[in-house]
Amino acid sequence: MKINYNYIKIIGLLFLVIFLFAFSSVRNSARKVSEPNIKFLGDENLFVTHEAVSKLLIQNQESVSNKPKETIALNDLESALNANVMIKRAQVYINVDGTLTAEIEQKKPIARVSTNASYYIDDEGSYMPLSTNYSSRVPLVTGFVTKNDLYNVFVVAKKVQSDEFLINHVTEIHQNENGSIDLKFRLNDFRIQLGSLDRLDKKINNLKAFYQKAMKDGTLNSYSAVNLRFDKQVIGTKK
Repeated sequence: MKINYNYIKIIGLLFLVIFLFAFSSVRNSARKVSEPNIKFLGDENLFVTHEAVSKLLIQNQESVSNKPKETIALNDLESALNANVMIKRAQVYINVDGTLTAEIEQKKPIARVSTNASYYIDDEGSYMPLSTNYSSRVPLVTGFVTKNDLYNVFVVAKKVQSDEFLINHVTEIHQNENGSIDLKFRLNDFRIQLGSLDRLDKKINNLKAFYQKAMKDGTLNSYSAVNLRFDKQVIGTKK
């Protein structure tokens, strides 16, 4: 009987592959997790600290450091991070060498409410508490504002953030009791009456045209109010 050595080689190679895979799997699952590597994405201004994130990376009331990789529930860690009111999005993963990495994207404030309560409005229109670690320079929101109804001031704050002229001039967004919006500029003491959010882009363009003309005429400081509520005109009230 002739022995087919090619078959023997293939079977031997197959057993070797299975053995190496099993060995590496056991060794990998037994590998201990290192100290968490925390990465903040985007803005370098930290509203939530590395220490605060580390405290959230616990499992069964213990740190995940020096725990076997197979015992770490990554979904639970991500859920704990995403539940933090300062964090917009979090992802947690473990590399083959046992390094646990937490990638953190913070919420981004675009306005700061200053009424009977103080907090930020983030770039998705949600409530964001103030941070003891960092204070963001954004327009103030005053007037009749509640956490449950931030839509009007959010839309205006988002417009301010995206417009170079507005972001350089607007320091205050005021919501009146009827929901209408007024603006305050940094270097001028007149109040800008936007009214409702109807035709917002057109109102802003009218404001820019008025501002440029009044600045050219040297009359900016002679106004106490600028009314943008009407469709085809800007009404300036003299002091």
